[in-house]
Amino acid sequence: MSKKLLEGKNAIVTGTARGIGHKIVEVFAANCANVWACARKQTPEMDAYCKELSEKYGVEVKPVYFELTDRNAMKEAFKSIMAEKKPIDVLVNNAGITYNALFQMSNEEKIKESFDINFTSPYLFSQYVIKLMLRAGQGSVVNISSTAAIDGNSGRSIYGATKASVWCASKSMAEELGPKGIRVNCIAPGITQTDMLSSMTEEVINETVMATDSQRAGEPVDIANAALFLASDLSSYITGQILRVDGGM
Repeated sequence: MSKKLLEGKNAIVTGTARGIGHKIVEVFAANCANVWACARKQTPEMDAYCKELSEKYGVEVKPVYFELTDRNAMKEAFKSIMAEKKPIDVLVNNAGITYNALFQMSNEEKIKESFDINFTSPYLFSQYVIKLMLRAGQGSVVNISSTAAIDGNSGRSIYGATKASVWCASKSMAEELGPKGIRVNCIAPGITQTDMLSSMTEEVINETVMATDSQRAGEPVDIANAALFLASDLSSYITGQILRVDGGM
């Protein structure tokens, strides 16, 4: 595959401090995109990572630090991006949390927190970014959902519901924004080797892995490559879709 699928494009990616988002930034940079890498907290490791990618691939990878659920911080962060006066071609809403609990054991505080981080905050952030995409008359939004949004797994009613909300909103966004040149798609990762696996027991992980056709857990790069496809012009006639990247569950 060409290493320049995003040449000349500018992308915003959220939830980039680790896991899938971390790898998406790397894959996008390797394909010649300039990236604003959004993360909650500034760390020397994240600063160094962005600098390393910038130098390695000859692009601009800039960390942007803010708490997604802090509306004022979100607004100020977007202002700092907008101040650079560059078009935004791609938005990847990756930031999120997991919450596993049986239906009758789920508490209201966790329900509200999960919906705020996984759905409401990315939804509001998208409104800011899409305003700029509308001015340019083009753009690609990639929202990270989950197979839990489709399959209805036991103990994941809240997490699955938040990610189903992402999928539902993406469908509506695609219909509204398509005539204006903006595509909106979802990725639904299956079991993937990230820190989120720590919320599952080893027994459940093994059972889930063995239930896949591939009989392995996904790697962050598997999801990042799917995001690359949906962000690039290779998928120019694809919108309003949800792509399962799950090894055949």
